[in-house]
Amino acid sequence: MKYILSFPIFNQNTQNFKALLALAWGFFPFITALLFVDSPWFAQNIFDGRYLADILTLVYFGLLFKHSDAHLRKLLFVMIFLSYLGELIFCNGAGMYDYRTPYVPFYVPFGHSIVYATGYIFAHTSWAARYDKVLRPIFIVFYALVFVAVGYGWNDHFSLLFGLLFFVLVRRKRWQNVYFFIGIAVFTTELIGTYYNCWVWRPYTYGGLATANPPLGAVFFYGGGDVLLDKIVWYYERKIQPVLT
Repeated sequence: MKYILSFPIFNQNTQNFKALLALAWGFFPFITALLFVDSPWFAQNIFDGRYLADILTLVYFGLLFKHSDAHLRKLLFVMIFLSYLGELIFCNGAGMYDYRTPYVPFYVPFGHSIVYATGYIFAHTSWAARYDKVLRPIFIVFYALVFVAVGYGWNDHFSLLFGLLFFVLVRRKRWQNVYFFIGIAVFTTELIGTYYNCWVWRPYTYGGLATANPPLGAVFFYGGGDVLLDKIVWYYERKIQPVLT
């Protein structure tokens, strides 16, 4: 991995933030169209859109990668492997949810990377920095209401537990708004993906813990992956890259 990240393509510090911001806003219609194309309805009534979904995701990922600086390019790349590992653990291993096909779709790890980048880009805008202290309590109240609402309204004990752990995680990271921005992209993806039946969460997991479809408390696992991703890239940039250069 360290040798791959040392390639020149991962160390170009030019960035087109306007293009990145346009892609971040475009994420919402993009993910809606992408998951519709991969839906069972689309496969049954038009054609199996899985390969088209793969192509669309690779193109969108390529655009993000093209306009990113060296740091975000590394984050995008490493996130692919972390998300695939997460799929093996939580989907294939723990059996928390199932895709419409027996295997994890090719586009999913790249999609996770796009979800991460969307939140990252919004969190690094000038207005997010300017209103950082204003946004933080708004995010905290919003997320708390979401976890409580789905926990009691949808009988989603999973989200009550892991929503609490999400707050513990973000508190340890000093309430950085980047995790809240990423969470918005996660909520959007989970709600649309389950609406189109691209994947389905099982009603019970972890020995009988009631789970909605989707359980919005799953944002905790994204947050944990984001923390690990940040540590990996941080370690590379500060410990390994200086030695290689």
